[in-house]
Amino acid sequence: MAARTGGIAVFVSHRFATVRAADLIVVVRDGRVVETGDHATLSAGTGSYTELFALQAKAYS
Repeated sequence: MAARTGGIAVFVSHRFATVRAADLIVVVRDGRVVETGDHATLSAGTGSYTELFALQAKAYS
């Protein structure tokens, strides 16, 4: 969004369908930032984002 409009939007969401479209994802666990990046980068890792994404995907399959 920032590249197109110069604006910034902040979303707080637990739904990965919404989160995965963000330019920057900030993962907060126990009140601390534990990961940052885009969906492709975070989902390729082994951290909290990947774990939570897999749990939510399993619920929809």
